[in-house]
Amino acid sequence: MAVLTVQHISRTGIDPVLVAAAAGGDAVPNAGRVFLRAKNAHATVARTVTVASQLPAGAIPQGATKTDLAVSVPALGERWIGPFDPAAFNDANGRVVVTYSSEADLTVGAFAL
Repeated sequence: MAVLTVQHISRTGIDPVLVAAAAGGDAVPNAGRVFLRAKNAHATVARTVTVASQLPAGAIPQGATKTDLAVSVPALGERWIGPFDPAAFNDANGRVVVTYSSEADLTVGAFAL
């Protein structure tokens, strides 16, 4: 699992960098203003990006279930995903944990305001 570097968006602009999605997933430091950009270069197959819910059992209302956030990235498409509430998505290291249905042809980047 790789830890993505958060790129900070500024008034003067940034040159966004996307990296190959890691086979075992990625982690992103999160202070609550982080977005994930996922770009799928595959011509015909969508990819699913899943952000793990970190809610402890006691924080889930009775009758509800803990639900990860799963977003489909269409073939030749991209998605901006987030922001992520730290109380719901941060792990013990203060990071959002992201996995992929397949990392093939998928690039990702982490951005913050």
